[in-house]
Parts: sequence; C-alpha cells; structure tokens
Amino acid sequence: MKILSAAYILPISAEPLKNGAVVIENDKIIAVGDKQKMTERFPAAMVEDFGNSVIMPGFVNCHSHLELTIMRGFLDVLDDDFSAWLLKLTGTRREILTDDDIELSAMLGVSEGIRAGVTCFADIGRFGKAGFKAMQQSGLRGILFQETEFSPDNETAERDFAILLEKLHELQTAETNLVKAGISPHAPYTVSRRLFEQIADYSESNKIKLSIHASESTPEEILMRNGVGFFAEIYEKQNVNFVSPKCSTIEYLADTGVLKIKPVLAHCVQVSEKDIEIIAASGTSIAHCPKSNAKFGHGIAPFEKFLDAEIRVGFGSDSMASNNTCDLLEEARFATFAARTRDDKKRFIHAREIIETATLGGAKTLGLENEIGTLEAGKQADLCVIKLSAMAQIPVHDVYNTLLFATSSNSVILTMTAGVELLRNNVMTQIDEAEIKDKITRIAVKMNR
Repeated sequence: MKILSAAYILPISAEPLKNGAVVIENDKIIAVGDKQKMTERFPAAMVEDFGNSVIMPGFVNCHSHLELTIMRGFLDVLDDDFSAWLLKLTGTRREILTDDDIELSAMLGVSEGIRAGVTCFADIGRFGKAGFKAMQQSGLRGILFQETEFSPDNETAERDFAILLEKLHELQTAETNLVKAGISPHAPYTVSRRLFEQIADYSESNKIKLSIHASESTPEEILMRNGVGFFAEIYEKQNVNFVSPKCSTIEYLADTGVLKIKPVLAHCVQVSEKDIEIIAASGTSIAHCPKSNAKFGHGIAPFEKFLDAEIRVGFGSDSMASNNTCDLLEEARFATFAARTRDDKKRFIHAREIIETATLGGAKTLGLENEIGTLEAGKQADLCVIKLSAMAQIPVHDVYNTLLFATSSNSVILTMTAGVELLRNNVMTQIDEAEIKDKITRIAVKMNR
C-alpha cells in the first residue's frame, strides 16, 4: 500500500482537494482525501509527497493511429490536398514499411502518450496487432479497433467480413485485463453498406465495441449526400460500385443499424442539428479531434453543442501524421480556443468541463467510466502527476485553469496505469526509448529515399 500526496488532488468527480492524498493498493484506489487523515488512517502505508503538483486521473486518448507515428511530418506538405495525403500515406505503409517498422512506430506513439500523462488509448489500426502489442508491452490500458480494409463495394462484403473477423479473433486470443479488441469500419465512404450491416449484427450479438470515422470532411458529405466529388471520381476510376445513400453520414449510419451499437464516432465536424439529435438519441459517443481537423482545414466541430446535447465526448489526438503531437493537454487547450471562436457558438466553454472531457469524458466515451476517469475508491489506479512549479505556471489561482492554459506535457512527472508506474521523473520504466529512437531514425531515412 502507498499514499501519493500533493498540493492538489483533482478527483474530477468531486471538488479539488488542497494538500490531499490518494491511497493505492495493488491496481486500485482505496481512498482519496486529506493527506493527514489518510496517513492517520493508513499508518503502515509508504508516503510520497510530490509537493507543488496535482495528482489527477490519467488522460484518455479516444482516437489515435499509433502505427502511423513514424509519419510525423512526412505528409505535412500535402495537408492542403487530402486526396494526395491519403494516397501517399497508403502507398508508403504498403510499399516501404515492414511489419516490424509499423510495430516500432506504434511503440514510439505510446511512449509519447505516456510522457503526456495518457493512461488509456482507443487506437485504430489497419495493422491492428502493432498498436495492440505496443499498448500491452508499455503497460497501458486501451482498446485496439481493428480497421477494415478498403471495401466500399457490396460485392466484396462477405470476403471483407471474413478477413476482418480473422484479424479480430487473432487479437481477441491475446486480450488482457488492460487491452481489449474492437472493430473499426473505417468510414462510410470506404465501407459498403452490406459490410456495415454485417459488422453491426456481429457486434451487437457479440458485444464488440466499434469506432468509425464519421462526418470528417466536406468531400465526404458531398459524396454521401449527392454521390459526386473527389471520392466519387476515385471510385469511378477504380471501377468501384459505391452507392451514395443521398443523406448525411450520420443519417446513413443510423439507417444501417450501426448506431444501435453506440460506436465511437471520430471527428463529426460536418454535422447538422439533425445529426446531433440522432447521435444523442442513439447514445453514440464522439471522439473530438480539433487539431487534426484544423490542420486539414476540415473545420471546427460544434463541441459545446455535443456537450449540451449530453453526448459522451472525449478528446483524440488522431495520428501523428495528421496532428504531429500526442499531448492531450494541448488538444484540450486547442479545443477550448476553437469552441470559443466558432461563429455559431451558443455559450463559452470553461476549463473545468474541458479537463473533465479529457479524463472522465474520455472514459465515458469508451464505456470505461466504472473503471477509470476519476480518482475514487474502488477505481483503477490510472493517474498522472503534473508539476505546477514552473515560472510559467505560478501563481495557481485555479488548478483547472492552470492545467488548461499554462501547462504542457513537459510538466508530467509520473504516469501510472493499474498501479504500475510507466513514467517517473522523465524516465520510462517499461520502454527502451534509446533503442526506439535509433531504429526510428533509420526507418525515416528509408522512407525519404
């Protein structure tokens, strides 16, 4: 048993505590409260005081592509041409990178996340085992959503579904208490209706979690609503028979039965008021990725409308190919500024609800709120400790505002999942970062030949 204390405890489910403590035994939190009372109640426990710091739940990254971390900066010159960006990414992954390269790329991604206080990932991977292994080897909690292949034609649905299930079953045999497997039908414009319906039926029967890219861009909505535009032109050139539903992405997903599974919808930038009503009524959740959306110029998702509609929302970094960093505090800060400057905003977003979104909101989005997301007795000991003593952080008038507006991942000094330390004082405990850096550098040379 051990007691971690600090100037501030941020339970999320309760008011912040000054000079508080968190009591941990094995993988669980057994008490949270005043430091003196906790030390008196548990006199045999080892006590560690982190001083002018905050102890809070670990951040939950609700949408990532860990296997693409190696492409950080590699595609940036194509950010203004989403089609070329997608084609270069796909070609590089298929023609240049080996399975070992992709697994190492995922390890680089989880290492960055741990350094930023992330204790749980919802990762989507075409090479699903890469992110799956990385989360397991690093000690993180997470869900790996095995992504479908490019399969927009109804004629190939049965074959595509069989391939998907084979990959899913391989992951399921290696599941642990911390890392589970799910399915990601990539997006409405890359997955046929028949395949969506098969996945929905299978997921409902077998209680499999889903994550889907949805309403991410204007070209997607043009294809779905009108059957024309960039994606339609590509399909015509490739002789792919994609049938436009002539409605919004969200309406289409509801019609296929997918929303009854309550999937995690990533992005939801181009959603209407009607779409938001459908999402809310279905109990579906959203992974909000404001930096990635802005980097591509896709727009600003109506974040505060999601919250006000009582939709479960968490933050996602998306891939390092489309965002460049996995810093959930930075993502949260960007989300705040974007929400406050939307032309059609209805109200102001405040720091407390933003930090809650990055922790408990993420846990709810993934259906893990009974295990993580707050510091409460009985929950898993998934937490991080963040220093608040830098010149740029003091004085601390309000801990929520200091975290959101004056703190970065560089201030994280401890990251813990299920009671196991993954990072302490800038040193990774489960990962050999020197080896990763050396190998990643050599892979990058190969990519740029």
